[in-house]
Amino acid sequence: MPKLALLLLALALAPLHASGDPLMNYGVLIISRERLEVATPCDIGIYLQNQLVSRLYQGDSASFNLPAGPVSVRMGMLGGTGCIPAFTQIRGEDIQLQAGEIRKYRIALTGNGLHLIAVPSSQ
Repeated sequence: MPKLALLLLALALAPLHASGDPLMNYGVLIISRERLEVATPCDIGIYLQNQLVSRLYQGDSASFNLPAGPVSVRMGMLGGTGCIPAFTQIRGEDIQLQAGEIRKYRIALTGNGLHLIAVPSSQ
């Protein structure tokens, strides 16, 4: 009898989840640098929450598993072969990431600096 009571107690305390998968409390952020969008030999640094987390070369992409919630993204030109960074980017972008979501962006360069362009989910 005590084993049955213990089993029932364990089942009652276990989280109920229909699919049996552990709860997903993170989202995926993918940032890519297309060859034609940013025509510079400089490497691009990706900063999340003001920490350098990746260095993208032409044609590269990076993906990050991040906790759901707001994410501060900033980009800047870093030195590289034949590169002298022309500016330091201070302005950043805030992204609200939902649990289980996959968000894709590509980097673009305009007169105002580097910024992210959302990629439709069909690509």
